[in-house]
Amino acid sequence: MNAIRAEHDEVSASVLVGDLNIAPLEHDVWSHKQLLNVVSHTPVETENFEAMRLAGNWIDLMRLNVPHEQKLYTWWSYRAQDWEASNRGRRLDHVWSSQNLVPSFSGYEILRLARGWERPSDHVPVIARFDLD
Repeated sequence: MNAIRAEHDEVSASVLVGDLNIAPLEHDVWSHKQLLNVVSHTPVETENFEAMRLAGNWIDLMRLNVPHEQKLYTWWSYRAQDWEASNRGRRLDHVWSSQNLVPSFSGYEILRLARGWERPSDHVPVIARFDLD
């Protein structure tokens, strides 16, 4: 496997962010069981995604201090009549970093309210914060 590496040294670091369209963990989707055969959460996708992350030595910053049992979403389908009430989301957007950025990582915010804006995207913005000296 050709992995994208989280390159870093004493004066540099790496950050990988984006809509990677895979919800890797059981609680990154509204129903693990119902979505096992749905694109973005199939076993072949989630297993290869995690293998790629580990091979590249990336840290999943969004899950760093959030238990794997806690639901975490960045996307809600346009098909839902009331996306907020049904809350059938997925975490398709990710923030990863090299290990040396972890001590500077001060948290993130998922702008869930943006999903309710007029003519919104089905993805919401994610803000990652770092305390850099």
